[in-house]
Amino acid sequence: MTAIDGKVVAITGASSGIGEATARLLAERGAAVVLGARRTQRLDELAQDIRERGGRAIGCATDVLRRQDLERLVGAAVAEFGRLDVLVGNAGIAKIGPVADLDVDGWSAMIDVNLRGVLNGIAAALPVFRRQGHGHLVTTVSTAGLTITPTMAIYAATKNAVRTLLEGLRQESTDGVLRTTAVSPGFVRTELAGSIDDAQVREQIVRNMGEIGIAPEAVARAIAFAVEQPHDVEIGDITIRPTIQS
Repeated sequence: MTAIDGKVVAITGASSGIGEATARLLAERGAAVVLGARRTQRLDELAQDIRERGGRAIGCATDVLRRQDLERLVGAAVAEFGRLDVLVGNAGIAKIGPVADLDVDGWSAMIDVNLRGVLNGIAAALPVFRRQGHGHLVTTVSTAGLTITPTMAIYAATKNAVRTLLEGLRQESTDGVLRTTAVSPGFVRTELAGSIDDAQVREQIVRNMGEIGIAPEAVARAIAFAVEQPHDVEIGDITIRPTIQS
C-alpha cells in the first residue's frame, strides 16, 4: 500500500514521454489512471499494457484545445472510478524560434495548447473537485520559464503564464479543497522537439536531449512525490533537471 494507492488520476499528453511515464508509475503504485491524448492507438496500447500488468487504466481521446474533450476526460474518470483526485496537465508543444522570425501561427498554437489547454482542464476538473471537497492540479511547466534563453521567449511566456495562473488559483483556494503543483522539467528525453518547425533549433534541442536529457521517469517520480502527500500538504513548485544543465 502507498499513499497513491486508490487515487484516480487523469493525465493529458499521456501517449508518450512524461505523461506515459507518469501513467505507468502511478498505476504501479495503485492509482487508477485515465489517459488523455490525441493519438488514440497509443492510448489504447498503453492502457492495455497497464491492465495486463495488473493496473487500472482507460483511454479517452483528448484534444486539450476542445473544452468538451476535457469534460469527457474528467467525466470518464468519475463514471468509471467514482471520482477524480488528480488532473495532471501535461500536454504541450514547443514552436521554438527567434521572435524575429514572426511565427505568429506558432505563437498562437503554443498559447492555445500550453495555456488555453490548461485552462480547459481547470474548467473541467474544478467543479468536480469542489463537489468532492478535494482535488489536485499537477501541471507541467518548464525550466525555460525560469532561465530565459534565445529562441524560447514565447514558449517560456506560455509556461510562465501557467505558473502565474496556478499561483493565483492557489491563493484563491486556501480553504483546503484544492492543491496545485507546478512541475518544471529541464531537458528530458521526450518527443517535444517534434513540434519545433525551425530545423536548426530542432536539431539543437534534439542534440541537447540526447547529450544531457534525463529520462521522463525522473519527472514521473517528482509528480508522484507531490501526489502522495496528505491533503493538508501542498508541494507548490518542483524544478527537476539534469545536474549538468546550465
